[in-house]
Amino acid sequence: MANILHADVLVAEIGSTTTLVNAFSDLDHEPRWLGQGQAPTTVLQGDVCVGLRNAVSDLSNKLGADVQATEMLATSSAAGGLSMTVHGLVYDMTVKAAQAAALGAGAVIRHATAGKLSEFDIEDIKAISPKLILLAGGTDYGERATAVYNAQMLLDNEVRVPAIFAGNVQCQRKVEKMYAEAGVPLYVTENVYPRLDAINIEPARRIIQRVFAEHIVRAPGMEKISEMVQAPILPTPGAVMEAAKRMYEQYGDLAVIDVGGATTDVHSVTPGSENIALMATGPEPMAKRTVEGDLGLYVNAGNLVRQIGESALSQELGIDVPEVMRCYLPIPETAEQFKLTCRLCWEAASVALQRHCGVLRHLYSPSGRRTVAEGKDLSELKYLVATGGALTRLPQRREIMRRLADMNVSGMMLLPAPGKIQLLFDDNYIMASLGVLSQSYPEAASQLMSSCLKP
Repeated sequence: MANILHADVLVAEIGSTTTLVNAFSDLDHEPRWLGQGQAPTTVLQGDVCVGLRNAVSDLSNKLGADVQATEMLATSSAAGGLSMTVHGLVYDMTVKAAQAAALGAGAVIRHATAGKLSEFDIEDIKAISPKLILLAGGTDYGERATAVYNAQMLLDNEVRVPAIFAGNVQCQRKVEKMYAEAGVPLYVTENVYPRLDAINIEPARRIIQRVFAEHIVRAPGMEKISEMVQAPILPTPGAVMEAAKRMYEQYGDLAVIDVGGATTDVHSVTPGSENIALMATGPEPMAKRTVEGDLGLYVNAGNLVRQIGESALSQELGIDVPEVMRCYLPIPETAEQFKLTCRLCWEAASVALQRHCGVLRHLYSPSGRRTVAEGKDLSELKYLVATGGALTRLPQRREIMRRLADMNVSGMMLLPAPGKIQLLFDDNYIMASLGVLSQSYPEAASQLMSSCLKP
């Protein structure tokens, strides 16, 4: 191409199947999103840079000029993303806090254990071959034996995987010494559950992302991209969380939902209600991500059909569901495929939001009924944000999102009453890129969010 278009920044989003490239300009004055290119990710060809170059070429073709950028940033979920295992003391306390830290950083949690590791746990961890292990356990100055035992168990069984220790502060030096003597990398950070009434996941979340950027990305060719970019590579779900946290500063309490081909993610940023806090049975993080590995529109489409029931679904939609499933595509093409995909999208999104959202429960005792709040309080949400391919591209996306926002018909979910939540759509599918951009250009990212998110 004869024409050259200069961009300030290209942000590459290297997924497991697709690589996206978003171009931005005038970041110091009036930030603009120029456009997006995409191409298949080329992990199987031995070099993800091939897919990146193809995505840039696609962007150039769309813009009618050779796009050249001063700077490149990147996010990645290629090569399985940030695969982790998490190990703590009590499941509903240190393990859940450690999971929240890992998920908030963008990790894929492959295994979680509570208490002392068994020989079978070690077998599972070795079979999973995680890229990072998170060790927690014990409040500060509380129980010490489990975290130390688990660290020793991993090392004694030659699980030579980089680890993060985010447990009882009294165990730090002991675990540090053990890993140093074994020659296995260990990163020590603050306890994710320092007190019974508090969790502290942000330090662990930040260090997980740093370790991912420094040591974990192992997709073929990714080391070349590490040399090309001017900032740490973020896990893609972690980048979406960064964007959600930045949006909270502008919009207030919000949740972001992304129905993907394999999983459905929900990110929420809200401190919740003071009234609900008085009824809470345990602490919850202000910024929380959940990922549902059984809910997806392509890899897990069959699972969603089974959850609803083939016969019931065929009757509801007026189509032959088994026949449509035989030719089912990741991007629907026929009217029947669109109808089925929209219905499965609603199923995945509604189940994921129910799993993410806390509930009110009535407990009965000799002294009478008492109401408690369990899980994440979303009762102060102002916005529900749609991102990802399905919820920004499907023809029924607005109806699906409206139904999600109005789910609390019973009044027992920790969600606002129907009609209270406003909707926003990431129509250009750039939230992850804006999350990456916010790390180097926070003001520009905020301005772009305001202009790119549509009611």
